[in-house]
Amino acid sequence: MDTEERVEGVMALLDEHYGPIKCYLVHDNPWQLLIATILSAQCTDDRVNMVTKDLFKKYTSIKAFAEADLAELEQDIRSTGFFRNKAKNIIACCGKLLYDFNGEVPSDIESLTSLAGVGRKTANVIRGNIFGIESIVVDTHVKRISNMLGFTNSDDPVKVEFELMKILPKEHWIRYNTQAIAHGRKVCIARRPQCGSCFLSGYCKYFEENMKIGE
Repeated sequence: MDTEERVEGVMALLDEHYGPIKCYLVHDNPWQLLIATILSAQCTDDRVNMVTKDLFKKYTSIKAFAEADLAELEQDIRSTGFFRNKAKNIIACCGKLLYDFNGEVPSDIESLTSLAGVGRKTANVIRGNIFGIESIVVDTHVKRISNMLGFTNSDDPVKVEFELMKILPKEHWIRYNTQAIAHGRKVCIARRPQCGSCFLSGYCKYFEENMKIGE
């Protein structure tokens, strides 16, 4: 099976089983999603949503975050982990948004990645979910599942992103992330993938190789 056939089959089945899925991080506007995504590093979306429910009531604007007391913000987001770095980055990020971008979240990758705490993953979350710009978000689910499917053999998120850009249909870039997350949570679980009941097994390189070993 060539890569094009594998990709076509996987995309069709992901659409059939999951359809379009909205972003898992709860937000009402671009800056809330930006902050939530910064908080999501090494933290579950569920935990982030629990924290931001009260956080966004306390800090109601970019200006409020930019002027936040560092020690207080650290405690507000403590349960998300790495809270000292995250608090420092959020304050710096919002300060730059306020003074360099007129309080608006930019849409281009260069401006987004110039913000404290924002790498390509976070930038692509914003570009795809807020601005509808075709982009591929590479998180742990996307990286792992893409490797298992045989779409890439890299562990480097940037390399994975660019390799996926070469083979995935552009119209599928945005939803591939949320579909991969859903599949990683429900079926292709990190430490115990349910290969026997996986609807992607017919297109999965990991499944093929393991079946050959077992024969």
